[in-house]
Amino acid sequence: MDEQGTARLETFSDGVFAIAATLLVLSFSVKYHGDLGKQLLQLWPSYLAYVTSFVTIGIIWMNHHHTVSLIARTDRTMLFINNLLLLTVAFLPFPTKLVGDYLRRGEGEQAAALAYAGTLVVMAILHQFWWQYARHNRRLIADETPDSALRAVDRAYWPGVPMYAAVFVLAFFTPLGAVLLTFAIAAFYLPSAALFDR
Repeated sequence: MDEQGTARLETFSDGVFAIAATLLVLSFSVKYHGDLGKQLLQLWPSYLAYVTSFVTIGIIWMNHHHTVSLIARTDRTMLFINNLLLLTVAFLPFPTKLVGDYLRRGEGEQAAALAYAGTLVVMAILHQFWWQYARHNRRLIADETPDSALRAVDRAYWPGVPMYAAVFVLAFFTPLGAVLLTFAIAAFYLPSAALFDR
């Protein structure tokens, strides 16, 4: 199986999470002419998208960190799945910028919201797959990790895919509503420790 510890996986992952969260700030831009105060106020969709994506990335990072602490080893398949998950995390700043820009313009917002929601759906699916691969028959789980800890993660993870799928469907009808629902999901997952301990 070519098993190895989790230190390099976690270090690389932490770096990608940090860079993706930092790149979100690039979703803001203003023109060098006109009323700056008015432009800053009109950026409210970008502020909303930024906060939503930053909190979402932060929650995924916290959950990733917690679940890695339950894992004793990795293999090439796990590393590959982890890279796919990180690919979607690193991509998130792009649809975040799209949502902020096109909600402000009042046109093209549906396509932007669908791109944003679609990215979140793929991310949730990959994160669930990542966890289930490690967890299946305790393939990569540390011997000292109790089954109750695994079940707690299962309970915390299972709503993710259907909730983000609901965001994707909602984006067809109300793009702003889809972003607000994403923010609500982030708020739901914010008390991550409590979810894992239930």
